[in-house]
Amino acid sequence: MIPVNSVLQVGHFPEIMQAEIDRRFTPAHHPDPKAPVPAGNFEAILIRSNTKLPEDLLKQIPTIRMVATCGVGYDNLPLAYLKEKGIKATNTPGVLNDAVCELAIGMMLALLRQLPEAQEYVKSTAWSKEPFRLTTTLAGKCVGIVGMGRIGQDLANRLEPFKVNIAYTGPNQKSLAYAYYPNVQELAKACEVLFLACPATSDTNKMMNAEVLDALGPSGYLVNIARGSVVDEDALLYALQHRKIAGAALDVFENEPNPRAAFLTLDNVLLTPHIGSATSETRIAMTNLAVDNLEAFFKQQTLPSEVNN
Repeated sequence: MIPVNSVLQVGHFPEIMQAEIDRRFTPAHHPDPKAPVPAGNFEAILIRSNTKLPEDLLKQIPTIRMVATCGVGYDNLPLAYLKEKGIKATNTPGVLNDAVCELAIGMMLALLRQLPEAQEYVKSTAWSKEPFRLTTTLAGKCVGIVGMGRIGQDLANRLEPFKVNIAYTGPNQKSLAYAYYPNVQELAKACEVLFLACPATSDTNKMMNAEVLDALGPSGYLVNIARGSVVDEDALLYALQHRKIAGAALDVFENEPNPRAAFLTLDNVLLTPHIGSATSETRIAMTNLAVDNLEAFFKQQTLPSEVNN
């Protein structure tokens, strides 16, 4: 049981998620994270991973002892401050793997087979004049995954039936039957399709730079389901504009929801509006795990998915 007026809900939650929150407990609402904090003896904060939690907001509420993020990413949190003050943090891993992996596979296939263009070709009646151009098959290719965590491993499992060779990179080699490369540049050189499924950290910031994109090469494809900060967008735009790589499928961007205009004019990109976890089933599951973490906190139980920062 979560005590009344003990949780401050920061930012906006979609209707389906808000209904699930309201079904389980009653938070105090604080839609604008930059606005003055309402009065209350709050012990926890509930927030989405796409809403930045300002350190200044936390400083206004010295009673806060826990932050529950609804999302797998937690780069929206001031982790150093939370650690300094002994404030616990949780996220919602696992429950969104299926939706994110489904989108990743769909984006990859749509990019290689140029499905949006093919549909437009039929709708425009151009097909009646000449056949659609030839595209690229996936079978037989080497597919690389940057970040072999929960999502990366689930993605690899889904890729296996497509008759591809799978390779990966990450901080440490794992006990997996896939080829391991010590860094992203070597992985990119070995692959024709490269998925980004790593967290946004100081180590991964702008990891996909000009050198890595050059290694991926003119027949290589990039799929980013991680975070926009993982990619050097200047380098990526140059690579796409000058055909240094074959194409890119991007669900995330540095400046959301307003990606750089240059991306919108390219014919070798597939763009989606950060919808990796955007299914009704997934968002409900994420919300419930976030609330489970809050309930465990107030019951002084082990948190189901604590962030170890």
